[in-house]
Amino acid sequence: MKNNPSLLQKNGVAALLAMVCCFLWGSAFPCVKIGYSLFQIAPEDIGSQILFAGIRFTLAGLLTIAIGSLISRKFLFPAAGCWGMVAKLSLAQTVVQYLLFYIGLANTSGVKASIITASNVFLSILISSLIFRYETLGKGKVLGCLLGFAGVVFINLNDTGMDRSMHFFGEGFLFLSTLSYALSSVLIKTYGRRENPITLSGYQFILGGISMMMAGLFMGGRLRGLTPSSILLLLYMALISSVAYSLWGILLKHNPVSKVAVFGFLNPVFGVVLSAILLKEQNQAFTLQGLLSLILVCIGIYVVNRETLSQ
Repeated sequence: MKNNPSLLQKNGVAALLAMVCCFLWGSAFPCVKIGYSLFQIAPEDIGSQILFAGIRFTLAGLLTIAIGSLISRKFLFPAAGCWGMVAKLSLAQTVVQYLLFYIGLANTSGVKASIITASNVFLSILISSLIFRYETLGKGKVLGCLLGFAGVVFINLNDTGMDRSMHFFGEGFLFLSTLSYALSSVLIKTYGRRENPITLSGYQFILGGISMMMAGLFMGGRLRGLTPSSILLLLYMALISSVAYSLWGILLKHNPVSKVAVFGFLNPVFGVVLSAILLKEQNQAFTLQGLLSLILVCIGIYVVNRETLSQ
């Protein structure tokens, strides 16, 4: 797929495409939990959770390659020397990230998950700055990271201190999932210089999805409750991944990580609102504590990126 770099580097175009990605990702939080209900997957049924994720991402990969090939008018296939990149990206972006994400989401609320995963913005910038040296880490970015993490911690507080329902296999796994995602964002920018981001996204989804399906089946996972509603939900979730990750990869290829990441503040906004509406979590989303947590996260992301936005 041929992209117009100058067009993709314009703030308005980048903002519009990034908002589409964030709306799709925000809708994933309640959709995963609704999917657990429709497919009769219990919180402790890790095998079925992994199988569910594997099917979703295999479909996402096939859709990505099919749509990308139609747009490009040729079949997308990685160059001979790019399969190692596909494997590494698949491990970070799909297998590790979503193994942790699906298990973690099954053991916490959609609202908490939305805000905790917002930390991927800060982690992406830190990895890009400190490890890959793509960006300069100044005092403003450090302050923004601290504000954002304060919001992540604040959502887990109650009248007696830290929420006692918080545990490693819930919120802990979600945070590790965001770390894996942050690493994959920088890898996409690096690998996108040598291979089409859509090709990378599609094949890493297929490779990661098949791996997760095999692992889920080995662990005794199975999907029940196959109905038109559950199948449509699964297809929508596949589209979430194929569209959002392809667009995000293209934006990362042509822009600094921080310039793209700033729009990630819409992720927790969409996630919290959609979780509140679809999962009936209004008592957590629309409390003063929930709103203050979300505000801290959004301010933190803005502070991290304000210099980039002014350029």
